Amino acid sequence: MEYIPIAIVDDHTLMSKALENMITEDAKYKVVMNNANGEDFIQALSNANELPQVVLMDINMPYKNGIETTQWLSERFPEIKVIALTMEDDEQVIIKMLKAGAKGYLLKDMQPYLFFQAIENVINKGSFYTDFVTQKLLKIKIEDMKSSSIISELKEREKEFIKWACSELTYKEIADKMCLSPKTVDGYRDAVFIKLEVKSRVGLVLFALKYGLA
Repeated sequence: MEYIPIAIVDDHTLMSKALENMITEDAKYKVVMNNANGEDFIQALSNANELPQVVLMDINMPYKNGIETTQWLSERFPEIKVIALTMEDDEQVIIKMLKAGAKGYLLKDMQPYLFFQAIENVINKGSFYTDFVTQKLLKIKIEDMKSSSIISELKEREKEFIKWACSELTYKEIADKMCLSPKTVDGYRDAVFIKLEVKSRVGLVLFALKYGLA
């Protein structure tokens, strides 16, 4: 294939058109699909003559949002890589998108060079996270970790806490689920953060997803 086929899924027409124009200026890429929401994208995918290699996915869309569409795509077309392209910088939204299967997460105010770098990294290395996402959410060098030894240090209740932490529950709600006091759950959180060398709940979720603890 002489070019990388790209799909855009975004309900903002001006944004999606401008993005398509920017992409097609480089002969290395070709926009093969441009849809306004996840539902339209899924319908178009079933009739497409050429599947995209990378999908640039907005999150807040009508009918079927980016998280739902990414989950659907991950289950049926795992070879297609999704990069979230959004204005959403909320920690919980990022967690949901990563759990759904997104391989990259970009904010729409990023520089164009970073945009193309993300596409290349996702294709060649499997994932791409900007300095923003890394610095804010992921204070952990996952690839350098000796996962087996770290996981072996976890107590069963700590593993249970990790599973609950990967949900949308607050720490207080997790305490209720585990029949513990909020103070005790805070203790589990602090202990797990130290053992896994993470600084945030998102870092914990990423570790858990990578090593099957979620």
